[in-house]
Amino acid sequence: MKKRKKYPKELKARVALEAIKGEKTIAQISSEYEIHSNMITKWKKQLKENISDIFIRKNEQEPDVERKIDNLYKEIGRMQVENAWLKKNLGL
Repeated sequence: MKKRKKYPKELKARVALEAIKGEKTIAQISSEYEIHSNMITKWKKQLKENISDIFIRKNEQEPDVERKIDNLYKEIGRMQVENAWLKKNLGL
């Protein structure tokens, strides 16, 4: 079975930006970079959908990300308490 190619994000961005510019056709870009035209179309669509995320500041992160960070800190706290309890009760 053939493995899938993994393309670096820099290449994806460059190819998608070139496709959005419209100076070359998708077929020309496809043959130039040796990437299937469906991939280029997919990357172009992803770039258009997510381009506004480039300008998000760190303090303006989505609430979902902040919630995940809070949950991770809570989990760390629970583990530290559990660890201390185990050390105390096992005599370590």
